[in-house]
Amino acid sequence: MLLHDLILTRAESGAQRPALKRGNVTVTYEQAVDDLKRVAAGLVALGVRPGERVGIYLSKRVEGVLSYFGCSYGGAVFVPINSSLKPAQVSHILHDCDVVALITTTGQAQDLLDALSECPQLRSIVVLEDPPAEIRRPRHVQLVSWQALIDSASPHMPAVRRIDSDIAAIFYTSGSTGRPKGVVLSQRNMVAGALSVAEYLGNTHDDTILAVLPFSFDAGFSQLTTAFSVGASVVLMDYLLPRDVPKAAARYRATGLAGVPPLWTQLARLDWPDAAVESLRYITNTGGAMPTSTLAALRAQLTKTRVFLMYGLTEAFRSTYLPPEELDRRPTSMGRAIPNAEILVVREDGSPCAPGEPGELVHRGALVSLGYWNDPERTAQRFKPAPNQPQGLPFPEIAVWSGDTVVKDEDGFLYFVGRKDDMIKSSGYRISPTEVEEVIYASGLVHECAALGIPHFELGQAVVIACHTDRAGDETRDALILACRNALPNYMVPAAVVFRDALPRNPNGKIDRKRLAGELEDLFQEQQ
Repeated sequence: MLLHDLILTRAESGAQRPALKRGNVTVTYEQAVDDLKRVAAGLVALGVRPGERVGIYLSKRVEGVLSYFGCSYGGAVFVPINSSLKPAQVSHILHDCDVVALITTTGQAQDLLDALSECPQLRSIVVLEDPPAEIRRPRHVQLVSWQALIDSASPHMPAVRRIDSDIAAIFYTSGSTGRPKGVVLSQRNMVAGALSVAEYLGNTHDDTILAVLPFSFDAGFSQLTTAFSVGASVVLMDYLLPRDVPKAAARYRATGLAGVPPLWTQLARLDWPDAAVESLRYITNTGGAMPTSTLAALRAQLTKTRVFLMYGLTEAFRSTYLPPEELDRRPTSMGRAIPNAEILVVREDGSPCAPGEPGELVHRGALVSLGYWNDPERTAQRFKPAPNQPQGLPFPEIAVWSGDTVVKDEDGFLYFVGRKDDMIKSSGYRISPTEVEEVIYASGLVHECAALGIPHFELGQAVVIACHTDRAGDETRDALILACRNALPNYMVPAAVVFRDALPRNPNGKIDRKRLAGELEDLFQEQQ
């Protein structure tokens, strides 16, 4: 099974079931099959060859979803690009993986024109609207409207022959240093991931999944693949305000919703409509640890909803999940391995850690991606032979060495300690930012926070808390420091608390720790 087969297979048994909804628009599985085939044929007519990359620079649009799966049907590799990225960032992605065709809006295409001189491989731009006659474009690039693309194409074109080890997509993810890197995902990676997640979430064709995370984020794209693997419906939503999410969940009678911690902290403070409380069968968290206070607030409101705490990395999609029945006993655990994956906790030499001993999380199995596009050096750092393999193997199995420090308890449940590059080292001690943040959140005085290690001439690094609250001031600062003194050893107590109107975010909605640390470092250098 390849990625587009998820839709084609479900259309055979449920042609008139809704596959996609956006506003008042509904696309059935039958319509989705017809349209994705037209997209595939249109791209082939533009000269896109098997294995060539197609950039999709759109918000959550029906056309974007059809483009992802149309690329798969036509043998191309799709590259989701977050619609909030600026021209220089988009240009980097287009140039880095030699995108030959770009699907976007007229407005975004015009904004990109000056940057496209850096993309000599780009041959075609498809815009959703009819492009104005006077629009500028590089001489080597042809401009085509979406309607012209699909009107001139036949829905009867057979799928371009590919196999499950072929590349399906490249997802760009921010790293600790340098520009975003492209994670290369095979057809097998994406289909195996969809089937694994749908299995433990218990997805069925009766589900309606509200998709609010960007599709350029692997967890966001998973909302599509898990739904289509069982014939469920996906509601496409770009929300303006957090309060729009519970309203949409009620309007569409959503049964599933995925989020990241900053979103959940905002949603936990809202009143959820009764219809949403009744319909939501499950919610999921990924992209970082959900604060226990946020989890408690959500569970108090969503009394009929199962909560799945998950951990994953783009390089291996999803790795672990905590069954909802374990929440009361292990609210801070990231769970155990998802189906069809093995998760190891190892020392630097690859030997297994004992229960309670911190070590690096290593993921092996069908979801391990193909590495970083055009970056053998960083690929070699992260993708290495799996530990403890039989000596007689002619070619070693490659696993993802996550760079994340975790511990495993006696029952095999995992707990996140921190990233190697996020860990704070102060006065010789290694400090987990997550542990400090939990105390800050538990105080109930802040909406969001991040614990960071800022260079300090005496301590090596000083623990600094950046937080967003509507109670900014000396009284709150003193209360937060006191809460840390009461709950943490002295070396973990923050040296300073800084209030911000908002914490910076990366395109996937996570707190941008690298940017925030840089801003605070400049501030503290002036003070020192």
